[in-house]
Amino acid sequence: MTRVYEVQATAIGGRDGSVATSDGRHRFLLAPPEIDGSGSGASPEQLLAAGYASCFLSALQSVAQDRDIRLPMDSNVTVKVGLRQSDPDGAELDLDVSLAVDLPQVSQDRIGEMVSEAHARCPFSRALAAPTSVRTIVE
Repeated sequence: MTRVYEVQATAIGGRDGSVATSDGRHRFLLAPPEIDGSGSGASPEQLLAAGYASCFLSALQSVAQDRDIRLPMDSNVTVKVGLRQSDPDGAELDLDVSLAVDLPQVSQDRIGEMVSEAHARCPFSRALAAPTSVRTIVE
């Protein structure tokens, strides 16, 4: 397959550090989630929620355009990303993700169909729903 887009970000210091994109346009101070940290920086979960929300809304807009549906300007997607314990000891955590879709003036039946199609189009949805190829390079 041909790669059509790629970005690069480097993290330093883990959850108590920073992450920056290679083009120098974005740098975020990081902090552990407020469950055990100060909350004074962005958490990786917040960054995932922001990316997923914007990507999924774009997929919905694409579906609407294909169906000749005009979405109102205040259409929105809210993504919640949480951490849940996945073992009895609480040592392993898994992501818990939910999406709330608000498309004013669009019928609930249509929204359901559009959401299903948007999940099929959205790279974030596909990556989170199925095994994703992750390559590790040791430098």
